[in-house]
Amino acid sequence: MATETRTPFEEQRSARPQVRPRTEGWKQAQDSEGRPLLQFASPKRGKPPVHLADLSVEERVEKVKELGLPGFRAKQLSTHYFTHYTSDPAKMTDLPAAQRDELVAGMLPPLLTETRRLETDKGDTIKFLWKLHDGALVESVLMRYPGRITLCVSSQAGCGMNCPFCATGQAGLTRNMSTAEIIEQIVRANAAIAAGELGGDPRKGGQDRVDAERVTNIVFMGMGEPLANYKRVMDAVRTMTAPQPNGLGMSARGITVSTVGLVPAIRKLADEDIPITFALSLHAPDDELRDELIPVNSRWKADEAIDAAHEYFVKTGRRVSIEYALIKDMNDHAWRADLLAEKLNKRGKGWVHVNPIPLNPTPGSVWTSSEPHVQDEFVRRLNAAGIPTTLRDTRGKEIDGACGQLAAAE
Repeated sequence: MATETRTPFEEQRSARPQVRPRTEGWKQAQDSEGRPLLQFASPKRGKPPVHLADLSVEERVEKVKELGLPGFRAKQLSTHYFTHYTSDPAKMTDLPAAQRDELVAGMLPPLLTETRRLETDKGDTIKFLWKLHDGALVESVLMRYPGRITLCVSSQAGCGMNCPFCATGQAGLTRNMSTAEIIEQIVRANAAIAAGELGGDPRKGGQDRVDAERVTNIVFMGMGEPLANYKRVMDAVRTMTAPQPNGLGMSARGITVSTVGLVPAIRKLADEDIPITFALSLHAPDDELRDELIPVNSRWKADEAIDAAHEYFVKTGRRVSIEYALIKDMNDHAWRADLLAEKLNKRGKGWVHVNPIPLNPTPGSVWTSSEPHVQDEFVRRLNAAGIPTTLRDTRGKEIDGACGQLAAAE
């Protein structure tokens, strides 16, 4: 009698339990066919006021002229906002006193109101809760690391991708954020740094160069799917990288844009000719699991997303990051590490780096972190296969500021 031949992957699959994704304490929104609901279009709501950061340099000049002042005042306003990180007219003494308040009100309307701030890591990590003009809530997380300061920014209020392990997606998509609302998160973070509010303030060590400190790295890994708000996100990236005072003067190489796999938008991003870092939130190499973990996988399968990521590398020469949240007995199996390595190596060498991210430990939940030895084995297998892999630091989990935890609740 012939014996059944099993592949190495099939042999390994039988060695450990397989936990299936499921929602806990909330009901996942579904479409008319019973599939997880995907929201690509932003619901219609009142637009935020037009802000200097929404406008091109030329548009800023025209807007200032409309307010009855000479065009050169636009550059002065931009200097205050993008270099000194202020919207306070009292600090803008180079502007005419009689028209200062009106000019600032017209060009720098308030966009974000800080409603709560939480700190951890001895003050090196700060989570901000912001209320937008229409009451929508978003969060951003500021983190000091050796040699850099990173801000995790939101691009949408809520998220329409409906991933069952992500707190942001549980309430669905409220709306897209404007370009200026995205930029304002950075300006406000820079103001906090300049005021010495981030842990590790150099002044505490006797240094006096705190004014030179600012956010050096941006990760679009806060609330929302960045590529579902493509135009505003890319306009924000251009403003981030524009030289001061026209923009924030940041290095494009310090900016990371992440996506769960919107393939057409990934290809569009590759044509932008801006040397940002691209990150694909993969979380499973096999469609069987990824269909449940990442509902957008019903549109574009894992191999399509990986292909698009590889095309990004080919076009830009920029190494791609693969983000992979390690979830106990769900996606952390050794055979999945091997399958991931096989799929990445199939497309070439040297084009990708994998960042496994330990999910936060939640006793009794299916959404809990892998055991440390399982994490280590996952990383070991990828590295052994020639895939550079680094277990990512999970900052902010004590204040619900880590990956997948941003829920923006008051």
